[in-house]
Amino acid sequence: MKILIIEDEVELAKSMEEYLSEENYLCEIAFSFKEAMDKIFTFNYDCILLDITLPDGNGLKILEELKKENKQDGVIIISAKNSIDDKIKGLHIGADDYLTKPFHLSELTARIYSLIRRKQFNNSNIIIQDELEIDLLAKTVSFNNKLIELTKKEFDLLIYFIGNKNRVLSKSTLAEHLSGDFADMLDNHDFVYAHVKNLKKKLIDAGCKKYIKTVYGTGYKWQA
Repeated sequence: MKILIIEDEVELAKSMEEYLSEENYLCEIAFSFKEAMDKIFTFNYDCILLDITLPDGNGLKILEELKKENKQDGVIIISAKNSIDDKIKGLHIGADDYLTKPFHLSELTARIYSLIRRKQFNNSNIIIQDELEIDLLAKTVSFNNKLIELTKKEFDLLIYFIGNKNRVLSKSTLAEHLSGDFADMLDNHDFVYAHVKNLKKKLIDAGCKKYIKTVYGTGYKWQA
């Protein structure tokens, strides 16, 4: 799952990135309004943590642009205690939630998890696909009650496929999801092929149907 942290307080941004990375989120940081605008129009994110007060612009303008472009990234506003009007305005524009500074990082993680679960999986902790069962909290996958051992990348890839079922996902889109900004620095997307191949093999070996279909010349899709 990809998170964009838009926050000009360097220490806070870094601590959020470190904590969320340990929770298996792929994190990127934008320290300014300009940097944030560049990122949101280049990449897609599962959740954006948006500080309203930035040195070169107002974070609410970023939110307005997201909604104007009909982007589906989830947004949690990170605000100071005295900015209740901005929080209300942000929710009216289309933010999904807000958190007031200072906050515990464990609460931030809970808000992010709740937002992603609500947006992609109808507020459920358990995803059922035929005999395949995925526990989002425990981060486990089982088929007919038998555990399937997946790496962190494979689990993330599986959730991304199911969250976008029946949609064709290009290799570049999958590369961006798995590697973020670093995807642009890679010579090719062979690592995407390797992760998809390994995930497909583990699911099929466990007895699953061939859910992941190759769309030749385009990418892959989870066919439910």
